Amino acid sequence: MSVPAWLNYHHLLYFHATAREGTMTAAAKKLRLAQPTLSGQIKQLEDMLGEPLFERRGRRLELTEAGRTVYHYADEIFGLGQELLQAVRGRPVGRPLRFAVGVVDTLPKLAVYRLLEPVLRLPGGTRLDVRDGDMHALLVDLGAHRLDLVLADAPLPAGTGIRAYSHALGECGVTFFARLDVAQALAPTFPRSLDGARMLLPGQGSPLRRGLDEWLDRLSLVPDVVGEIGDSALIKTFGQAGAGAFAAPTAVVGEVERQYDVVAFGSTDDVRERFWGISAERRIRHPAVSAVVEGARTLFV
Repeated sequence: MSVPAWLNYHHLLYFHATAREGTMTAAAKKLRLAQPTLSGQIKQLEDMLGEPLFERRGRRLELTEAGRTVYHYADEIFGLGQELLQAVRGRPVGRPLRFAVGVVDTLPKLAVYRLLEPVLRLPGGTRLDVRDGDMHALLVDLGAHRLDLVLADAPLPAGTGIRAYSHALGECGVTFFARLDVAQALAPTFPRSLDGARMLLPGQGSPLRRGLDEWLDRLSLVPDVVGEIGDSALIKTFGQAGAGAFAAPTAVVGEVERQYDVVAFGSTDDVRERFWGISAERRIRHPAVSAVVEGARTLFV
C-alpha cells in the first residue's frame, strides 16, 4: 500500500513568501532563515509535487505554470487560516475579494476610476489595493504575482521577459479643456486657436504626448507650452487655475468639467487615448479583472 503524500505547510509558506518577494534573498530575510535553508525547503516541496515552481529570470524568480497554480491555492489556504483564527476569537469572518491593481502613472485618474468602479459593485464586496508607478516597476510586481492587473496606456512592451498578456480595454479621442474665460476665447476657431495658445502637455514619452505632438505638427500648430506635467491630476489642477489649456479623454468629459470646474472647447478623434489591462492570465478568471473588462465595453463606445 502506497503512503499518501502529505503537504508540508511550512514548505508551502516558504514558497508563498518567496513568490511574493520575488527573490530568495528577500524572502529569506523576511522569514529570518538562512538562504540555503529556504532553498532546500522549497526544493523539498517541488520534489513532493513533482514539478518545478520557479524559473530564474536574471536576478528574479518567476513562477512556472505549476507555480502559479500552487500560489493561488496557497493564497486561499493562508486566507482561510486567518478566517479560522478570527472565528475562534469570535470575530466576524466573511473575507472580501482582494484585488491588487497597478496603475501606470501617466493614465488619467478619472478614467482609471471609471474602469475600476464596477469592481466595487461585485457581490460579497471587494478590497481594492491600488498602486501607481512606472510601467516597468508595476510589471515586475505583476510577474511576481503581487498584482492581479496593470492598467496602462500601452500594451506589454516587447522584450520585458515577463510572462503576461495584454487585453485591449478600449480607446477614445481627446477633448481640450480650459478655464471658462480661456475656453471662450479658444472655442470659435478651434483647432487653429491652439497656435500660440498657452498649453499644458503630458510629459515626454507618454503615448498621449506623442499623439498630441504628431497632431499639432500635422496641422502646423505651435502652442506656447507653459508646462509639461506627467501627473494627469496635476495637469488638470494647473488648467483649473487658468495656466493653460489641456487635453483629456473624451470618455470622461463630464467628470473633468464637474470636478475641475473647466469647460470643454474642442475635441478630435485624430488623437487617441488607449487603455490596456495587462494580466498574468491569458484567459481571464479573476472576477475583478472580468468586471474591469466588461465595464470598459460600456465606457468606450
